[in-house]
Amino acid sequence: MKTVEATIDPDGRIRLLEPLCLDRPCRAIVTIIDDEATAEAALLSQQVLARDWDRPEEDAAWLHLQ
Repeated sequence: MKTVEATIDPDGRIRLLEPLCLDRPCRAIVTIIDDEATAEAALLSQQVLARDWDRPEEDAAWLHLQ
């Protein structure tokens, strides 16, 4: 299995962002990533994660890596 980044235009044409050489025809799965929804979800989760990360127990757990 190999993962290759690509873009898809509104007409459905797929453009690979790196060369891909195959020795035979292969099946593929295309996953659409909605960058706007992903960014919004990340922003919404920051407050929740910050509450967890800012606990003294969390600081103690990671202290050995400093």
